[in-house]
Amino acid sequence: MESRPLRYFVAVAEELNFARAAERLGISPPPLSRAVRRLESDLGATLFERTTHRVALTPAGEVLLREARIALDALEAAGRRARRAAAPQTGLVLAMKADGDAGLLEPVLERFAADPAAVPVTVRLCDLREAPALLRRGEVDVALTHAPYDRTGLDSETLAGETRVAAVAAGHPLAARTRLTLDDLGLGRREGDLEQYIDEVRREGQDLAQLLTRVALGELIAVLPASVTRSYPRPGVAYRPLVDAPPVVLTIAWPQQSRSRATAALVRAATDVAAERAAAAATARAGRGPAAGMQPVGR
Repeated sequence: MESRPLRYFVAVAEELNFARAAERLGISPPPLSRAVRRLESDLGATLFERTTHRVALTPAGEVLLREARIALDALEAAGRRARRAAAPQTGLVLAMKADGDAGLLEPVLERFAADPAAVPVTVRLCDLREAPALLRRGEVDVALTHAPYDRTGLDSETLAGETRVAAVAAGHPLAARTRLTLDDLGLGRREGDLEQYIDEVRREGQDLAQLLTRVALGELIAVLPASVTRSYPRPGVAYRPLVDAPPVVLTIAWPQQSRSRATAALVRAATDVAAERAAAAATARAGRGPAAGMQPVGR
């Protein structure tokens, strides 16, 4: 199967309109329609239900759309990786959200630098949910990213679970409590409710500094990893443990097809540092009782 008919099919499937898809592709509608019909004939399956008023995907079309996106991403990623490999100086690109490393980035890079397979590492900062797509497109080699996420085409190792806190304005009634629950924030306990709330709040503030400014003004309450309390102490913001929230699960992810010794060494450095950090935290808790912060998570 060639890539061009797949690109044509994806454009129609996303637009659900042949004229708009043709405009997007820079061709006229008749050859686009012929190409899609030829693809349907080659597959022996109807991909679209067409009427004079609407275009809709059939079940076969829905499956092909999912698989075609993966295949096209893989083709683009192969080209990007080949171009990068041909560059005079090659290194690794690591994607992560700013302050999304739970304090692991610097010790991991230090450990990696001592490995014989080490190469220069460029850190690419990205949005909360962007890293997996960057990996699949071949724009980065490895990522520190929070679960859950779409792991299609990726391998990963869980590094740690981090407790969560609620960030509230210092003058808010909830700031008078020593600990909070999801009920205190008016959140349900259904799977996905908390992540949806976090995403909605994130859209209110474009970066963490802006988000905390709005928290201090009493405009919203944010749910954040506990490590933020160490990195961003602010007089107008009170951080309170969110005792019944699931942990933030930090993973290191990379493309399944990667055979890079440098990538393997970086993953090894990350897992070693995370294991040592978790062991030290467990020893400290055993000596003084439970405390918020990094926790080991089963792999």
